[in-house]
Amino acid sequence: MSRETDTQLARRVAETAGELLLVLQTSGLFEGKALGKAGDRTANAFIMEALRHARPDDAILSEEEKDGAERLTASRVWIVDPLDGTREYGEGRSDWAVHVALAIDGVPVAGAVALPGLPLTLCTGTCPQAPQAAETLRMLVSRTRPAAEAVSVADALGAELVPMGSAGAKAMAVVRGQADIYLHTGGQYEWDSCAPVAVAVAAGLHVSRIDGSPMAYNAADPYLPDLLICRPELAERILGLTQG
Repeated sequence: MSRETDTQLARRVAETAGELLLVLQTSGLFEGKALGKAGDRTANAFIMEALRHARPDDAILSEEEKDGAERLTASRVWIVDPLDGTREYGEGRSDWAVHVALAIDGVPVAGAVALPGLPLTLCTGTCPQAPQAAETLRMLVSRTRPAAEAVSVADALGAELVPMGSAGAKAMAVVRGQADIYLHTGGQYEWDSCAPVAVAVAAGLHVSRIDGSPMAYNAADPYLPDLLICRPELAERILGLTQG
């Protein structure tokens, strides 16, 4: 059997982790925060085992694993969030995701975002181009703590606010044409955005930090606090507002 491409592997691992999470979510064995904790641990254990088996020479950065300096000298680094939106998952909602991405020399080149609650998986390589922006712009914000900066930009654009759960769910809503802008300023880490960024770029969307600089990965400090994903024709206007 021929070796899977990195995108094919990312998709298969993300989807299988999602299937495991759905079984756990519907098992009745856990609920609430306990379900979220069990989901994080279960999905992480599977993803780590699968990637180590399939790509033993690659490094891995996972939200649920102790970080190590050895990844900093690696060219190929898998960056994963086994359960993005633990709160939503624990509440039985559908707006949570599994992120599996590969960064080569800091650039996300392959990735998959599984949305098992829908169910749907979007990945690089086969991702359709995102639809045109709506006449009335729609901006995604946190359903529990919308960032003041994002609300201010939405007001300036006359955009409708669309509350949603996990970062992956929000980013994929733009890819799917359910929203036009995902502007985040409230703090994130590399695993929150790496796979969504890879897929958004593949869909032809603008992706950057809120100062316009590119998203770069596999840094010594994985804190990567801000993100803009939007239609390319909207980027200049939005960045002007975030930097004004």
